[in-house]
Amino acid sequence: MSAIDVFNRYGAALAAGDMAALASTFDENVIWHQPGGNPLSGEHHGPGGVVALLGRFMELSAGTFALEVVDVVERGDLVAATVRFRATRAGRTALAQNGVDVFRVRGDAIAEVWLISEDQPAEDEFWG
Repeated sequence: MSAIDVFNRYGAALAAGDMAALASTFDENVIWHQPGGNPLSGEHHGPGGVVALLGRFMELSAGTFALEVVDVVERGDLVAATVRFRATRAGRTALAQNGVDVFRVRGDAIAEVWLISEDQPAEDEFWG
């Protein structure tokens, strides 16, 4: 299975909101690097930790968090996805940014993820 195939399984599970299928796309030792200085920032470990983080995005945004994949490039075991993400929270300016998500795939699972946001200070304020 190619890295892009693994990424596509992840994307399909995420879009469907299928948390069990989503968790199955991650290596048992996955590390998710969430940038910034907000309560969601830091390293998240294991499928359970990553799925919990993604659940917090939905919880804090009252289900409004949405991610659109704009383009995807695969190079060996790496997949880089340009994305557009948005969310709203009561009493806060809506979040709408572009970013790049980089996935390292090992075998048939995602082993590591790094995220880069267009305006990290604005994202920190939104989630903080």
